[in-house]
Amino acid sequence: MTIKVVRGNPTPEELAAALAVVRARAAAAQTAPPGAPDEKDAWADPSRIAAHRLPQPGPAAWSRTYWPG
Repeated sequence: MTIKVVRGNPTPEELAAALAVVRARAAAAQTAPPGAPDEKDAWADPSRIAAHRLPQPGPAAWSRTYWPG
């Protein structure tokens, strides 16, 4: 395995920490049984977007369509 620093000038401690994370992730990927589903991140879970029910359309539904920004 070759790791190349593209930007910056990491200290030996920072480089060792980054390498430890990469090695731990590689070891975890090797210990997973074949055909096991990949672990999903909560960020990619579509149910977090629709966690709450939307209000039912009614007489004032047009006023709820605008998202103030």
